Amino acid sequence: MTTILVTGSAGQLGSEIRERSVRYSGYNFIFTDTGELDITDEGATANFISAAAPAWIINCAAYTAVDRAEEEEQLATLINGRGVENIVSAIRGTGCRLIHISTDYVFDGSSPLPYTEDAAIGPTSAYGRSKLAGEKAALDWPHTMVIRTSWLYSSYGNNFVRTILGKAGSAESINVVFDQAGSPTYAADLAAAIMEIISGVIQNRHPYIPGIFNYSDEGVCSWYDIAKEIISAAGSPCAVNPVRSSAYPSRVKRPSYSVLDKSKIKETYNLIIPHWRVSLNNCLTKINTI
Repeated sequence: MTTILVTGSAGQLGSEIRERSVRYSGYNFIFTDTGELDITDEGATANFISAAAPAWIINCAAYTAVDRAEEEEQLATLINGRGVENIVSAIRGTGCRLIHISTDYVFDGSSPLPYTEDAAIGPTSAYGRSKLAGEKAALDWPHTMVIRTSWLYSSYGNNFVRTILGKAGSAESINVVFDQAGSPTYAADLAAAIMEIISGVIQNRHPYIPGIFNYSDEGVCSWYDIAKEIISAAGSPCAVNPVRSSAYPSRVKRPSYSVLDKSKIKETYNLIIPHWRVSLNNCLTKINTI
């Protein structure tokens, strides 16, 4: 039986993988969060992974507080960088395959075109630098697949979708930035893609190709566009006002353009990626049933 270790399983993506895992009865899933496995502890990580002997590790563990990382860069780098080094150190000498989740924040956001996997990197924030450190650590293992994603949301945890839904029921109007363009990613879609890749390799439907890959849902939009869609789906009278990013001063320079080119992952693993509007409505429907 194939053992799949999922770190950071209490987060948005980890929770979606856990939910989806029931469809894969032939696999042995081990779900951990910091209480079971603290990846910043080198010895504990080595011992845990040695005992579990996973064939695959999906590393969802991460420091994700983008703004707070400016004051806590050392902690962000410990989790997002050194923690990955510890995982890689623990699997050396094994055949374990590592799928590591990264972010669009490794780019500077100045490109006029969708980012390909070989586009120039240049993080402008502490969070982005910490995630880039994690990428480099992960890719030091030849059996690593790094998946860069963007604007992640889910029915689990705190995220933009849940925030807007909360305001829809109480605010007469909200201001949302319109000058940041990207592609939202429903964590359930990414979870499905990851499991399709893993199961496809195990069942010999396609070979395992390591390296860097981009994944987000199809289409391009702004945060304002997403908010409008959420408010409309909720049937709320709340008005959504478009504003510039400068209306929300921040120490973090967020990428103004972080659209990811998904051609490589679609062609390599024969994936069909849904449009962000379809996925957003799927998520909203799920939230309404919880």
